[in-house]
Amino acid sequence: MYLQRQLNTILKTAMQQFPAVLVTGPRQAGKTTLLQHETGEACAYVSFDDPVERSFAQNDPNGFLDRFNDQPVILDEIQYLPDLLPSLKLRIDRDRHRNGRWLLTGSQQFHLMKDIGESLAGRIAILDQLPFSLHELQTHQIHNNLESLCWNGCYPEPALAPGKRDLWLRAYLQTYIERDVRQLQNIKDLRAFEQFVALACARHSQEFNSAEFGREIGITLPTAKSWIGVLEASYLLYLLPPYFNNLGKRLTKSPKLYLLDPAIVTYLTRQPSGEAALSGAMGGALFEGLVVIEAVKAYTNAGRKPALWYWRSHDGLEVDLILQSKDKLVPIEIKLTTTPTANHLDSLKRFRTLAGTDLCEPGLLVCRVPQRQAMPYGINAIPWQEFAGWLNENIA
Repeated sequence: MYLQRQLNTILKTAMQQFPAVLVTGPRQAGKTTLLQHETGEACAYVSFDDPVERSFAQNDPNGFLDRFNDQPVILDEIQYLPDLLPSLKLRIDRDRHRNGRWLLTGSQQFHLMKDIGESLAGRIAILDQLPFSLHELQTHQIHNNLESLCWNGCYPEPALAPGKRDLWLRAYLQTYIERDVRQLQNIKDLRAFEQFVALACARHSQEFNSAEFGREIGITLPTAKSWIGVLEASYLLYLLPPYFNNLGKRLTKSPKLYLLDPAIVTYLTRQPSGEAALSGAMGGALFEGLVVIEAVKAYTNAGRKPALWYWRSHDGLEVDLILQSKDKLVPIEIKLTTTPTANHLDSLKRFRTLAGTDLCEPGLLVCRVPQRQAMPYGINAIPWQEFAGWLNENIA
C-alpha cells in the first residue's frame, strides 16, 4: 500500500530544475519508495547496501556509471560511497542542462552533507523525507486518535501494520545503534549510548542540558554534546532553538529536544499502551512533541528549512512553538486539555506584547477541543486534528 507523500510536489519541481536530487532522512521513512513510485520503470535502481554493487562502483566508477547509458538512475544509500561523487560531478558537468537524471538517497547527515557540499554544490537539490505527517495519515484515515498515533508512530512500517510494532521498533533501534552510530562516530561504549538514547526519550519535549545528561550517564560534557549531535544528524531527534531576538538578555539559550517519532518514545520509556502513555506523566510531552514535529514536517515537505523556535521568559512563562508565517511570527501554545481557559493564554499574550503586534499574530492554542473556538485577545483554540491543515495553508 502506497500513501501519497507531500514531498512529491517539490520533488517533481527539483527534478525539473537540477541535474541531481538528493532525498535524505531517517532510515525506513520511505525515501526509496517515494523515488521509485514517482519515477516508475523508466528509472534504473542500485542500492549501495549491496556489497557487490558497492565494490563495483568503488573499484571502477566510470564503468559502473557507463552501464546506465542515458537512463536516469536511483543511487540508494549514497553515503556508503562518497568516492563516487567526483565521477558523478564530471558527468553532470558534461551534460549540465539535463535535469532529473541522478536521484540519490542517504540517511546520515554529517559526512553525507560534507561530501555532497564539496562535490555537487550548485548541481544538486537536497530534500528531507521524514516519516508520515499527520496530514498524510489523515488523508488515508490512519491513526484517527491520539492513542494509536503515539503508540504506533509515523514510520510507514508500524503505521500501516500495527501488529509488527514492537518487533519493528526493536530491530530498528538495534540496527541504528549497531550500524549507523558506528559509521557516524566511533562510539566504543554502545551500552552507555543506549542509555543516552533512552534518557533523551525520557526528556522528550524538555530543554537539553548537556551537563545533566553527562552526570546521568557518566560521560563527559563534550561527549554528551557530541552524542546529541549524532542523534540529530541521524534524524532520531530534532533540537528546537530558543527565540530571544530583542526580547531581553535573561532568556534561556538551551534548545528543547524532541524525538522525531512518538512510538520510539513510548517504546523506550516502557509505556504499557498508548492510552496509558497519554493519561500518564508523559502525556503532555508526547502531545507537544507530536505538534512540534508536525510543524517541522510541514516545512521539510515544502522543501524549506524549518523556521521554528520556542520562547521562555526569565519568570517562567513559555510559548511552546513560534513559527514564521509569511511576514509575521505566530506563537502557538500546545495543551492536552479539552477545556481551554484564559490562563492557557498568558504566555501568548506576553510574547505578542514583547514582540510587537505589527510583527506577531495573536497566536493559536492547539488542544483537544472538538471544534475551533474563539478565545480572548484574538487567540483561537483549534483541534489538534486541524493543525496539519492550518500548517499547509500558512506555510505553503
